[in-house]
Amino acid sequence: MPRAIWSGSISFGLVNIPVKLFTALSRKTVRFNQIDRKSGTRIRQKRVAGEDGHEVPSEDLAKGYEYTKGQYVIVDEDELAALDPEALRTIDIEEFVDLAEIDPLFYDNAYYLAPERAAKPYTLLARAMDNAGKVAIARFVMRSKQYLAAIRPKDGVLVLSTMVYADEITPTSEIPELEEAAAVEISEKELAMAEQLIETLEADFEHDRFHDTYREDLLALIDRKVAGEEILAPAVATPTAEKVVDLMAALEASVAEAKGARERHPSAGQGEGQEAPGQAQVRLTGT
Repeated sequence: MPRAIWSGSISFGLVNIPVKLFTALSRKTVRFNQIDRKSGTRIRQKRVAGEDGHEVPSEDLAKGYEYTKGQYVIVDEDELAALDPEALRTIDIEEFVDLAEIDPLFYDNAYYLAPERAAKPYTLLARAMDNAGKVAIARFVMRSKQYLAAIRPKDGVLVLSTMVYADEITPTSEIPELEEAAAVEISEKELAMAEQLIETLEADFEHDRFHDTYREDLLALIDRKVAGEEILAPAVATPTAEKVVDLMAALEASVAEAKGARERHPSAGQGEGQEAPGQAQVRLTGT
């Protein structure tokens, strides 16, 4: 059963709603340890000084900031503590905005907000926000760090997403390839064909249809190795340069392939407006 990682209250106006914070994500990454092939034991890392390689005990460790190459200024724990934001145990709502106004690029981690002895005001806030189509922008402190967050209703539940700050987003102007793309000229015919391809592949998003097939294959491989099966790795093909094709021809072929895949699918006769899952994947190359 998930455990609350933070407790406090939502505060807006003169209203306070006691809540608990639960992580909404469970990462499924397969993690590896470094192993000594000869002994089969795990490799342990030691903290050593960069100058002479001697091991440094934990009591001699300090936090340092590299202000110039090879030069550090040490910041003590009490100096850091003096800068910690005051942990008021409140999620202070500052404003309500439309969801469409928030670029998904700003979202970080997701959490569930659950009521703590205050189900009615919690439900009231969730329902009022849902009816108004609004998202709350708030600030709160957790583990000595101040967060910017968006709170939105989802199926009667309040979901809190921490957000990155504007100055943490890399400006597109720092990526020359994006500026080059902005200068490319597109003909009306190419645009119309691309829009037709998008329309052909249009479907209702069903998150459950998508799986981390790499992780599934990796776990299957691990199970086979644990069972003692000898694995013969296939030869890795040498990548070859893809043939550059005419963009318009690629678009036309892609539309035809997508239409054919839809017609061949068993659910093609489901009726107008219902899209078949597993439609053709399309990759475009061109100049």
